[in-house]
Amino acid sequence: MTEQSSSDKPSAETSSADRQPDVDALLGILDLEQLEINLFRGRSGSPGGGRVFGGQVIAQALVAARRTVEAARVTHSLHGYFLLGGDPTIPIVYDVDRIRDGRSFTTRRVVAIQHGRAIFFMSVSFQIAEQGLTHQATMPKVPMPEDLPPDEVWRERLLKRFPAAALRDWMALRPLEVKPIVLDGSYAAHSPEAKASLWVRARGRLPDDLPTQQAVLAYASDLSLLQAALVPHGRSVFDADLQCASLDHALWLHQPFRADEWLLYSQESPMATGARGFCRGQLFTRQGVLVASAAQEGLMRPVTPR
Repeated sequence: MTEQSSSDKPSAETSSADRQPDVDALLGILDLEQLEINLFRGRSGSPGGGRVFGGQVIAQALVAARRTVEAARVTHSLHGYFLLGGDPTIPIVYDVDRIRDGRSFTTRRVVAIQHGRAIFFMSVSFQIAEQGLTHQATMPKVPMPEDLPPDEVWRERLLKRFPAAALRDWMALRPLEVKPIVLDGSYAAHSPEAKASLWVRARGRLPDDLPTQQAVLAYASDLSLLQAALVPHGRSVFDADLQCASLDHALWLHQPFRADEWLLYSQESPMATGARGFCRGQLFTRQGVLVASAAQEGLMRPVTPR
């Protein structure tokens, strides 16, 4: 694990008693019930949404795969496809296929099932610790999180423009603290650049083990990535005349980190066409260390509002 500096420790504001229950609720969602050797069950954390938050399914599938792999091997990548919207009123069953256990790499395939149908599937790769050549991209120059307005300011502005956002699972259940670099840029403003970056961290202290930190980051990685493809059009995932949904999701975990310390999620969209937007993101520590990368294609279909 990386050493935690005093400036990175959760502040008294975000680790207070009224914030920790949201984090504890997320950790409860990630604590899957084992039904059989390769079969797990997870409950939903979508109290108000019409479908299960994609980040929850990604994170639970990762936890299920992790449970079948020896502790010495570390998750380094995952690739998943969303097939059907998840039903938040019933549990999700995760069926893990132990595809390969090699000398250096372990591969798992996980299928998430509801109502007898696959709603999501994902491949996950694990690796033993190895040394090799190293380089990384440079973190963009952006304001630090302490120089940005509190999370509540962004949420209040979002809800004033899109009242229906209050029903979304990641707004009703608030385990993450989010600070957009441009306060209105993530969900309201028009910009010629297809970018939408933010700082994000868990609202309270997380367990120290790396698998938990990675599962929480997997949960957060689906939070806003598609929005980068909507910024150049001045649109939002909450617009009534757009049908938006994640179609697939990939995450590469480069090195250890803490998800309860601020991470910059730098996002961009190189292309949108065919009612789909392609987005990619990089996650940096505040010291500029690149710890993870993500990519996603999402549906952005014009519809007639009901």
